[in-house]
Amino acid sequence: MRFYKYHALGNDYIVLNPADFPGWSAPNREQIRVICHRNFGAGSDGILWGPLPSKKAQFGLRIFNPDGSEAEKSGNGLRIFSRFLYDQKLVGEAPFTIEVPGGVVASHVGAAGQRIMVEMGRVTFQSDQIPVAGAVRPVLNEKFTIHDREFIFSAAGIGNPHCVMILPEISASLATTYGPAIEIHANFPNKINVQFLKVIDRKNVQIEIWERGAGYTLASGSSSSASAAVAHKLGLVDAQLTVHMPGGQIAIEIAPDFSIKMSGPVTRVAEGVMHAELFTTKV
Repeated sequence: MRFYKYHALGNDYIVLNPADFPGWSAPNREQIRVICHRNFGAGSDGILWGPLPSKKAQFGLRIFNPDGSEAEKSGNGLRIFSRFLYDQKLVGEAPFTIEVPGGVVASHVGAAGQRIMVEMGRVTFQSDQIPVAGAVRPVLNEKFTIHDREFIFSAAGIGNPHCVMILPEISASLATTYGPAIEIHANFPNKINVQFLKVIDRKNVQIEIWERGAGYTLASGSSSSASAAVAHKLGLVDAQLTVHMPGGQIAIEIAPDFSIKMSGPVTRVAEGVMHAELFTTKV
C-alpha cells in the first residue's frame, strides 16, 4: 500500500492514490487515525485521497483530517495534491481543475513544481453560507466570550468555515488555549477553523491557527485566504498581501468580488509502502 508524503510550510499530508488500494472505496475513520498518528502510523496532518473521477473537474479529491473527519477544502492540501499530480506526470504547467466537497478550484504548478497557485473560490461573510447560527447576516465584528475572555470575531466561508479574531498580539499559546473551545462553539453548527490575526502593515498579516479536526497547525492555505479576506473586508489591508505563519508565508490576491488566488511552496518529503500490520493498531 504505497503512500506519498509532502508538506506545505510544515503542514504535512499523506497522499493515497485509490489505484494503489484495491477494494477500498476510501479509508475509514480507524484507518485514517492510525495512518496519521505521529507514533503509531506514518504521521501527518491529514490524508489526500485521489485522484478520483469527477464530472465537474479534471480530477476529484477527498480530504480527511487526522481525527477521521472529512474536510470540505484545504488550501495546503490542494497545493500538495497539485504537486503530486505534477510529480506523477498527470499534469504539466498548464492550469487544471480539481473538485473537492467544497467546490471546484483551478490550480497551476510553476517553477518546476516548487510553487503552486490555487484559485480558491469566492469568500462569503454571510452566516447562512458559512454557516453561523442566528439571523442571516454578514458576520463581521461580533462578540463572544470564550472561557474568561471576550473576543471580537468575524466569520468567513471559502468552501469551509473560518472564525477570525484580529488582535494586537498573537501567539501559539493563544491558539491552543482558546482554539479548541471556539472550534466547537454553539455559534458554529459544522464546527469551525480558527485564526488569530495580527495586522503588520497594509501588505502583511500574521496568523496563528487552530484547525478543525487537526488542532494547532503551522500553516494553512484556506486559513490564509479567509483571514486575508476578513482583514481586507474590514479595510485593514490591501488586496495583495502576504500571510505570515509559523511554517512560512503564503501570497494572497483578493479580487473585487472576494475571489482568492493563493500561492505558496510545496516540499516533497518521502514515498514508501505501508504494511498491513499497521492497521492492527487501535488509536
